[in-house]
Amino acid sequence: MNKVNLDGFSADVFLNTSEKIKYLLWLIISNIFFLTNIPYPNFLKTLLLKLFGAKIGKGLVIKPWVKIKLPWKLIIGDNVWLGENCWLDNISEITIGNNCCISQGALLITGNHDYKKISFDLITKEIIMEDGCWIGANSIVTGGVTLKTHAILSIGSSTSKNLEAFMIYRGNPAEVINKRNIS
Repeated sequence: MNKVNLDGFSADVFLNTSEKIKYLLWLIISNIFFLTNIPYPNFLKTLLLKLFGAKIGKGLVIKPWVKIKLPWKLIIGDNVWLGENCWLDNISEITIGNNCCISQGALLITGNHDYKKISFDLITKEIIMEDGCWIGANSIVTGGVTLKTHAILSIGSSTSKNLEAFMIYRGNPAEVINKRNIS
């Protein structure tokens, strides 16, 4: 039986040479302006994200300690909230629609590994949040997932499957618990 061999694995396979320099600069900016309790204004954080290639609409709210891996692979619509300690681990693109909320401690992770390969190859898949979605505190969304319009992933839940429109999901793995009715 074969065994995993990480000898040849490189953690930076998702960055080309020019992106490595940009990533280094981003790490410095991120540590100063995002990974801190200093209440820098949202317009400044938005401007910095845009300077690093993020596409962002109006009304973005970014709380302290928000971690974003690669801003140039981030698309955010209008009136989006990013809660404290949420982590957008986006080595693939993350698209967030209008009026979405990502609560405290939520993790959106676009990378994983192929556990069937000796080389433990990196697999990356995008995440799409359509308009009106809410990812609850301490929840996890993996790559390849689409949250359809106004879907909710409840607190402490995780999903590796698409969430249907106007449905509320809870658990690990997340399952439908109710329909979302907005009045």
